[in-house]
Amino acid sequence: MTGEQDIEYVAGFRTRLGLPAIIDIHTHFMPEQVLRKVWGYFDSAGPLVGNRPWPITYRDEEQVRLKTLRGFGVRAFTSMVYPHKPDMAAWLNDWSADFAARTPDCLHTSTFYPEPHAADYVRAAIEAGTRIFKLHIQVGHYHPADPLLDEVWGLIQDAGIPVVIHCGSGPAAGEFTGPEPIARLLRHFPRLRPIIAHMGAPEYSEFLDIAEAYDGVLLDTTMNFTDFFEAGDPFPTTELPRLRDLGDRILFGSDFPNIPYPYGHALFALERLDLGDDWLRAVCYHNAAHVFAIE
Repeated sequence: MTGEQDIEYVAGFRTRLGLPAIIDIHTHFMPEQVLRKVWGYFDSAGPLVGNRPWPITYRDEEQVRLKTLRGFGVRAFTSMVYPHKPDMAAWLNDWSADFAARTPDCLHTSTFYPEPHAADYVRAAIEAGTRIFKLHIQVGHYHPADPLLDEVWGLIQDAGIPVVIHCGSGPAAGEFTGPEPIARLLRHFPRLRPIIAHMGAPEYSEFLDIAEAYDGVLLDTTMNFTDFFEAGDPFPTTELPRLRDLGDRILFGSDFPNIPYPYGHALFALERLDLGDDWLRAVCYHNAAHVFAIE
């Protein structure tokens, strides 16, 4: 699919569904030096990406990437950042706050890491108006219920701010990935609003169980159902009825720009599930519009 065909497909998708726009809650905008290192890791096809070739489709400078995303009719998106070591999260939050200030259609995104001063910068991020947090358990290599995060989770729970968490064991398992660490976290903080990235791949069924047990749990579709993901971690067709039933708890995410296929393919992958137009409209726009109070 060429760039022009990609744009045409996404426009046709929106027209067929009567959608005013798309809301993409899982996109990556980062400090340039960080993004270059992330791209370098994808280029190396290292173990954290399952040792698979992973070409970056939208490897462009920041303003071009913004233009591309807006060209798809994306009304709101995020700047998913995440630390892999201590003393990094506060700096990333400062960058994300500045990015959101100069990019009005970006939902102000923040992050944190288990460290003694985490509550201080998380409190500051909340006071500054952050709309969403992002965690990557696999890359950060920590338990989400680490005691160093108790105060952080309390602050976030009280504020009602969603947290996108890459916690499934795909594309490579880590010591703290999988459903049990999240289940343990929710036993302590049952009013949290986690958004399970990639629908918890490959532990789809277990994360659907968690979503059914806790009303605040959401899931995002990031890379799910695409040919690339289905080749490695296919979604079980037996779970499609549950996916339909949870249609008001699922949000569209793309992983733009770090995807090895055209943007439109992510929407095509949802469409071919044949779960109905109402389901697609909710997932691609209305659910996120409700969660983030977007007109």
